[in-house]
Amino acid sequence: MMWLMLGKQQYKEAPCSGRNMVNYWLMKSEPHVYPFEQLEADGSTHWDGVRNYQARNMMRDDMKMGDLVLFYHSNFKPPHVVGVARVCREGYPDHTAQDSSSKYFDPKATSDNPRWMMVDIEAVTAFANIVPLEDVRNNPACEDMLLVRKGQRLSVQPVQEQHFDTVLAMGGLSRSDL
Repeated sequence: MMWLMLGKQQYKEAPCSGRNMVNYWLMKSEPHVYPFEQLEADGSTHWDGVRNYQARNMMRDDMKMGDLVLFYHSNFKPPHVVGVARVCREGYPDHTAQDSSSKYFDPKATSDNPRWMMVDIEAVTAFANIVPLEDVRNNPACEDMLLVRKGQRLSVQPVQEQHFDTVLAMGGLSRSDL
């Protein structure tokens, strides 16, 4: 097992080669920019614009086809988990970094050194009930979840399996519904 260090907490990761385990993630999007409903309508999308090296590295190195994602609406009252998505394409260069007309343009990004990465995700299912951040924060089963840690602002973050299952149940689903 490899260890991923985020803040003061370590998380076990499934080995990449010969893996038959699914990893779990949480990805944040502002609903006025790209809501879960749009992902459902589109079927799938590329997850562009991530400009944090730690999040980039997770998308580049750790997110694998079939991994499950809690889709989180941030910068909204209340912020909440709204559904589940799945990684359908592994990390590749974020083309918006090389597009001078994009708000995510990075003049240091080139085709030889793209700097930024993205993955593609597809909608799996919306929750019957959204799961507000406050409910996650108040659930003792989620007390160690990165999402509720003070100062944790990564837009892409790993989720432990038990936390994924707990949030899924809070949203009215079980893994068999996926």
